[in-house]
Amino acid sequence: MAKEKNVKAEGEEAAPKEGGKKKGKLLIIIILAVVVLLGGAAGAYFFLFSKGDDKDKAKTAKQTNVAQGVNFPLEPFVVNLMDQGGTKYLKVTVQIELADAKLMDTAKARTPQLRDAVITLLTNKTSEELITPEGKLMLKDEIKQRANQILGEGNVINVYLTDFVMQ
Repeated sequence: MAKEKNVKAEGEEAAPKEGGKKKGKLLIIIILAVVVLLGGAAGAYFFLFSKGDDKDKAKTAKQTNVAQGVNFPLEPFVVNLMDQGGTKYLKVTVQIELADAKLMDTAKARTPQLRDAVITLLTNKTSEELITPEGKLMLKDEIKQRANQILGEGNVINVYLTDFVMQ
């Protein structure tokens, strides 16, 4: 009987050890699952918010580029338009946005060429062409192209019509 008690005692002791091993394995699985979930959440956080940082950096870079441009004003132009059957006048003031402030001296030295190009362009337009918003956009694009030919390709960023009166 003593042997039976020892066997039972050993059997009884064996059962709690197996249950303890099962609880230990379950605890390890739970801890691993929590670590994996936290790692995934951290990865998703950095993935989503690092993209936003890139966009912010791109916006800042664009703002910096815009801030680097400098406007070069030309004196107002008063020209006759090419309308048939009547005399139409156009008074327009143009500002040219240069890519860099260093180009101001070049633009000042080439002001006669810039004014000639704009006057030649304006005198070949009719009032019907210039009255529409599309016509004004085309005019700005043409002035930009001609100014880039004079000052060097890519040196003129934009053209602004700051005064526009047609009579």
